[in-house]
Amino acid sequence: MQFATPTEVMQRALSLAERGRGYVEPNPLVGAVIVDENLGLVAEGYHAKFGGLHAEADALSKIEQIPENSTIYVTLEPCAHHGKTPPCAEAILKAGIKRVVIGCLDPARHNEVTGVELLRNAGVEVEVNFLKSEAETLLRPFRKLQLTGLPYVHGKWAMTLDGRIASKTGSSQWITNPASRSHVHKLRGLMDAIIVGSGTALADDPQLTVRPPGPRTPARIILDSHARLSVNSRLIQTIDEAPVLVVCREDVSAEIQKKLVDAGVELILAPVNYVGQPELSIVLKELGRRGMTNLLVEGGACVLGSFFDAGQVDEVHAYIAPKIIGGGAAFSPVGGTGISKMTDALNLEQSSIQQFDGDLLIHGFIPNTFGQGETA
Repeated sequence: MQFATPTEVMQRALSLAERGRGYVEPNPLVGAVIVDENLGLVAEGYHAKFGGLHAEADALSKIEQIPENSTIYVTLEPCAHHGKTPPCAEAILKAGIKRVVIGCLDPARHNEVTGVELLRNAGVEVEVNFLKSEAETLLRPFRKLQLTGLPYVHGKWAMTLDGRIASKTGSSQWITNPASRSHVHKLRGLMDAIIVGSGTALADDPQLTVRPPGPRTPARIILDSHARLSVNSRLIQTIDEAPVLVVCREDVSAEIQKKLVDAGVELILAPVNYVGQPELSIVLKELGRRGMTNLLVEGGACVLGSFFDAGQVDEVHAYIAPKIIGGGAAFSPVGGTGISKMTDALNLEQSSIQQFDGDLLIHGFIPNTFGQGETA
């Protein structure tokens, strides 16, 4: 394979990195491509699974002899620390590669000496922040977990053309078509957990499983202050397929707690806020402590609104069906306090539109501060 430009080489590394999505978390997605001085492909690799070879090591393992004047393009700064695998920066030095092009820097500071410093101190030419925006977009979930200790939150909802998630009677199945719902299951299969409120759990009796199974088996988390989830619910009846966690008040009776625990549910006891909902900051810290990287918040409106009000939604997946419900009492997707002035409205970045047999998916990112990396 011959590349026309250095940009094409890094774009190839980015596409390779994507192959690890759902398999490598809480590690980052990383791709690497080694080319000769004429931009001919020498080897390529990516981080394929948690605990497996890092991208650079994967690429290097595929060749015995590195051509002179080769360059390795890697989407993330090579590591300089010993973890589950040896340091990639040392592997690059051992291979004799004299030039390294990096998409973005590693936000995780493991050692006093970074990968870039180790390479430069050894005389390697290092270029940093090549296609930085694309590389950092790939890294957003890892970066948030590393810099804040909190999981990366995906807000997802399905609504009609007039912005309703259910009719005035609560009827909502099904707003979107089978093609859209199939795409939702693929999205679920990339998550560490799916979160809904007690209202959704009680009204819809959902399973929240991934069908067919994906790379990950997300836990089902119910924000249920009074622990009202029935042991006869489909969530608990399918507990062998995926864990169920109920976040409830600290003063829920011992009897109710025992009933759920005996059914296999894990309880997270949390204080509540002024409206009686579990305090999100505490819940998210606990999920981050567990290494959960990607959370999918599916609703309802109260739960989605609380995440938006807390500034904890990082990415949006809004499925829109060409249907109209009407009625002032019909339900909208995002509740909570909301904003007062249109100038304060959130604007999605890098927004895109996909079509699924007539339904539309609007996808984009919420601007944040943790997404901006350093320079070197």
